[in-house]
Formats: sequence, C-alpha cells, structure tokens
Amino acid sequence: MKKNIIHQYFKQQFEGITIMVQVDPENFRGVELTLHPDGTVEKRKMQFDKEIFDDLAHDGFKEASALEFNLHLKGLKGES
Repeated sequence: MKKNIIHQYFKQQFEGITIMVQVDPENFRGVELTLHPDGTVEKRKMQFDKEIFDDLAHDGFKEASALEFNLHLKGLKGES
C-alpha cells in the first residue's frame, strides 16, 4: 500500500527570480522550481540531505503554499 506523504513547501526571491522548493520530509527528495520574470519555469528533481530545513532557513526561505507551488508546477500560473 502506498504511504501518504505531506510535503513541505518553501519560497525565496533572488533579484527578480523566485525559487520554490518541495521537500518530502521522510526521504528528503523533492522538486525545485525556478520562476523567471518572463513566466518560464525550470524544474529540477532533487535529493536533499538531512540538513535541508536548516539550509533553507539559513538562506532566507519562508514556508510557502502547496497550492501556489503546484499551480506553477502544472503551468497554470503565470509570473510569480
């Protein structure tokens, strides 16, 4: 049986570019989205280490909305 996982989401803006991160807190896998001002989105599958939450906090990432992340992931939302 497939286990239900509740992902955690984070967001940070750097010089007009927005980075959004989805983290599976059990196996530290996730997805990173780079949202460019022209509306393009880059997607990368990631394997994080156990310090990912400390790293995100250190870099100024804040908790974000699962809805916003998934709208960008599916291409349903324009510029950030």
